[in-house]
Amino acid sequence: MGLDFAALAPSYPFILRGIWVTLQIVAVAAVLGFLFGVILSLMKIGRFTFLRWIADAYTSVFRGTPLVLQLMIIYFGLPQVLGIEIAPFVAAFSAFALNSAAYVSEIIRAGINAVDQGQKEAAQALGISYGEMMKDIILPQAMKNILPALMNEFITLTKESAIVTTIGVMDIMRRAYIVGGETFSYFEPLLFAGFIYYCLVMVLTVLGRLVERRLRQSD
Repeated sequence: MGLDFAALAPSYPFILRGIWVTLQIVAVAAVLGFLFGVILSLMKIGRFTFLRWIADAYTSVFRGTPLVLQLMIIYFGLPQVLGIEIAPFVAAFSAFALNSAAYVSEIIRAGINAVDQGQKEAAQALGISYGEMMKDIILPQAMKNILPALMNEFITLTKESAIVTTIGVMDIMRRAYIVGGETFSYFEPLLFAGFIYYCLVMVLTVLGRLVERRLRQSD
């Protein structure tokens, strides 16, 4: 049976509207995941053994279990335990943020450890507090070094967001699947969805390179 992309043209705007849903989930998850990841990374390099243990255990659990499992637990499992209903959108960005934080924390931790030890010693010699040293000296330098890794994590987050279709979120993938069910032609809408994801990833890649180039020029 031949392919007919033209016949599905009226359905393409319906699929394209899923871009906004996908971007909302990714943006909220990326911001929350980054902020939580910074906290976890500081816990990992801190002086308190108990906090280091908690951060390492958190990272181990969220990196060692499938993201789709974490999504299912939040959306289907937590309502059973808490007795409250969780909206699909909330479950989606919560699962992605919690998962992303585990990876981001390791990226930031590695970036902080890569900063020259002399920077820390000089700050301590000048009487700069630990908090100010991290905020004004260490973290800015670490961010320049880890930007490519953070962009890769953001790109991965964008692609993996397609699994939210399993809980009924009307993202790009879900809309493509609906069109396929209505027209009994799945290949065309799914290929179109893949093209959209590819374009999003390419845009993020270009933006990441522009930011990275700007940071190098500012050195």
